[in-house]
Amino acid sequence: MHRKPVIAANWKLNLSPTDAKAFLQRFLAQVPKLNERTLVFFPSAITLTTVIDGLRERPEIWVGVQNVHSEAQGAFTGENSVLMARDVGARVVLVGHSERRHVFGETDEMTTRKMSLIVQGRLTPLLCVGETLEEREAGRTAEVVERQLTAGLAELDAGQIAQILLAYEPVWAIGTGRTATPADASEIHGVLRQALVSRIGEKAAAGVPILYGGSVNRGNASQLLAASDVDGLLVGGASLDPDSWASIVRA
Repeated sequence: MHRKPVIAANWKLNLSPTDAKAFLQRFLAQVPKLNERTLVFFPSAITLTTVIDGLRERPEIWVGVQNVHSEAQGAFTGENSVLMARDVGARVVLVGHSERRHVFGETDEMTTRKMSLIVQGRLTPLLCVGETLEEREAGRTAEVVERQLTAGLAELDAGQIAQILLAYEPVWAIGTGRTATPADASEIHGVLRQALVSRIGEKAAAGVPILYGGSVNRGNASQLLAASDVDGLLVGGASLDPDSWASIVRA
């Protein structure tokens, strides 16, 4: 099955609302509507509404949030909820990003809860999985990503699983300049695809896009996208410059 490539920009804690306005003006001038690809922006929570407003004339481009809390509401100062994200116009939610896991200490159990809330809230989760350098060198990559995937899918039924997005982002390659080779990415994407097949069957699993993330740039984007089972890219630093990002989405 041909899966429509998904090219996603994770701005992390970068680009203020003022910066985002200037970014979108320059970027949109270079990138006409791309029917053959799905583009997604993940701005910070404060910049979210600015980006949504800036893309009113480009509804084919999705906007998502970088995180939601694992509870629907309550006394959780500083957090944002699934319903709040949907209310302002977000369509996608990042879940289990390596920085949430390794900087903020999020557990597999929290990922399970967030995935359930997101699909119940009629948003699309982009579930991230990936191993550390230590885990990779110990030969545990497949074990780690399958465990993280299992946790993310634990409370979803087959129909809900078929609607998710998935990203493999090796922790050792994020922000380090080190990138998994296309062959590396294909191997682990194949592991993830088979795990999906065992859960929801071959036909449904074939429709789930699996993105690669980890030091993606305009120089390696084309090679990665050409690799088997690589259905898109989750891009960090290289998505902060509108010219660089325009090159990547056209790769």
